[in-house]
Amino acid sequence: MTHITSTLSVHTQSHDYPIFIGASPTGQIDLAGPILPFIKGKQVLIVTNSTVAPLYLTDFSECLMATGLTVASCILPDGEQYKNQEHVNAIYDALMKNHFARDCTLIALGGGVIGDMTGFAAASFMRGVNFIQVPTTLLAQVDSSVGGKTGINHPLGKNMIGAFWQPVCVLADMTTFETLPKREFAAGLAEVVKYALIFDKDFLDWLETNATKINARDANILGEMVYRCCDYKAQIVASDERESGVRALLNFGHTFGHVIETHMGYGNWLHGEAVGVGMVQALAMSHKLGLIGRDDVVRVVALLRTFDLPVCPPAIDPAVALNLMGHDKKVQNGSIRLVLLETLGKAFVTKDFEMVLLEQVLDGIDGYLS
Repeated sequence: MTHITSTLSVHTQSHDYPIFIGASPTGQIDLAGPILPFIKGKQVLIVTNSTVAPLYLTDFSECLMATGLTVASCILPDGEQYKNQEHVNAIYDALMKNHFARDCTLIALGGGVIGDMTGFAAASFMRGVNFIQVPTTLLAQVDSSVGGKTGINHPLGKNMIGAFWQPVCVLADMTTFETLPKREFAAGLAEVVKYALIFDKDFLDWLETNATKINARDANILGEMVYRCCDYKAQIVASDERESGVRALLNFGHTFGHVIETHMGYGNWLHGEAVGVGMVQALAMSHKLGLIGRDDVVRVVALLRTFDLPVCPPAIDPAVALNLMGHDKKVQNGSIRLVLLETLGKAFVTKDFEMVLLEQVLDGIDGYLS
């Protein structure tokens, strides 16, 4: 059974909700128990994917049904390339065919793609229904499951269609990492490093010190790591729920990373992999502006490599990259805005930079990788 070791509260204008963090000492994961008080009505739709379903769906469904709930499921294909309107429609189809009413609950059981699509379906079905996040990947636990950003991709831009819709609770179970592929685990670590770079240099030191235990998936260390990331995210969401100000800092590395994901085709690069490279590009840009030292960039590159993350971007023509950046959500009045670093542990958003410097970064960052 999942043992809850810590609980965080997220405060938003719409409602407050808890993040439960824990692990199962016996390996038997009870994903249903902690969330039962947050289920509204008697109808539950579990949305998951073809990778996660064989691992957890049957036990999860049976636990819920044992309490008298009516449970249906929607199993989507696994991958960023399926995060689109067609597959959101599959969620709507499941809701409609099973005659779900407005007092139903949708549960996202999976990674960030499942969470984003389920949340978007919950926000739009009957103009908004109850929604619970049960993230099973590191990236989803530390980032996408918290804060209420939901949505789907468009061929011209990532996450361009969506809504803010907060869950009523989040359950992060460290035991799910035991079945998480190495590449997916590493992708989640990119978002972890992001928090250190934009908020807390001491956390960067902690990650370097504990890198071996993190890679070994030590449950206690991972629980502390997830807690710290969720705490950072909760503080930001409480002060800026709809990304009108400080929450934009959470996009560090994302403007560059989304270019990679869009150009290379959704799913070919994992989101965390693209963000990892995007952070190196943002660090290089910060160095070119005279804000941080080259040693700072090299230090972060070394940590990303320790976590088995790519640090070198694919070859993309700078003109193509700039055009894709023009479709980014952070564009304001026609100007590209970047999240950069004043120093390790402190970020800011700016549109005040020479375009030639951005073009140089997009043309290559080999000088920072040796």
